[in-house]
Amino acid sequence: MFKIKQFDDYQVTKIEKGWSGDQKYLLEKGSEKLMLRISDISKYEKKRHEFEVIKKLEQMGIETSKAVEFGLDDEETHVWMTLTWIEGQDLRDEIGKFSDSQLYDFGIEAGKVLRDIHQLEIPEPEESWEVHFNKKIDRKLKVYANCELKIPGGEAFLSYIEENRHLLTGRPQCFHHGDYHNGNMILTPDEKVIPIDFNRLDIGDPWEDFNRIVFCKDVSPAFASGRVDGYFDGNIPDEFWRLLALYISSNAISSVPWAIPFGEGEIEFMMKQSMGILEDYDNMKTYVPSWYKGGSRSG
Repeated sequence: MFKIKQFDDYQVTKIEKGWSGDQKYLLEKGSEKLMLRISDISKYEKKRHEFEVIKKLEQMGIETSKAVEFGLDDEETHVWMTLTWIEGQDLRDEIGKFSDSQLYDFGIEAGKVLRDIHQLEIPEPEESWEVHFNKKIDRKLKVYANCELKIPGGEAFLSYIEENRHLLTGRPQCFHHGDYHNGNMILTPDEKVIPIDFNRLDIGDPWEDFNRIVFCKDVSPAFASGRVDGYFDGNIPDEFWRLLALYISSNAISSVPWAIPFGEGEIEFMMKQSMGILEDYDNMKTYVPSWYKGGSRSG
């Protein structure tokens, strides 16, 4: 258990969900509720930056957890931050309760919020997106080549990547949430969609921030479709789909090597998801995925 004296009189509940590596707790005292996130002291600068970004998002009027306080634990071995607690349920857990029409509307809302998040001012990037992301692709290709497990039909991902790297040229960069999908969104009691968990924030091509949309389409193609339509107000550039297929292909080839340390369950999940992506894109012969139903409100 953590040692932070000022929280001694709070009721503490550990939160087990998530992959961030942070320790997370719900703190309660009377009617007050806070989210406490604790990280190793080696992440001090990264977490300080995250805390400051959350404060800037609040200043922009974006609804998410508000930054409350930042500090070190009593032994100065860990860094912590407290955030306001958002009442509601994980959207991913609630999706089965709603019609496709409602989920599409939730997706519209989530897409508009992401567009607002992308308006946060950033410092001048140190290198072009083309240079940065090609380095990332090269690292992923090397890891995949050295991995003993291969995705059945994965050659289609490799071919699509090599044939479409040129699309990275001249792309703008913006602030990224970094892990934007329905597992990092809260559905409030009045049915508002609120993004949380900015611990993977970075900067890059705004459209790359859609690379986790496969997690959304796996549980609700209607929600995923709404996300895209909401972001673009229904006017989607053809180049978006081509680049999204590139980013999703890049993620797919790294997903199985990533899953190996977590065991058979995660390997099976990532393998199944990658094969589902190949099905969505007809083995990468098309760049508009079959799950996209623009403007669909059926159900």
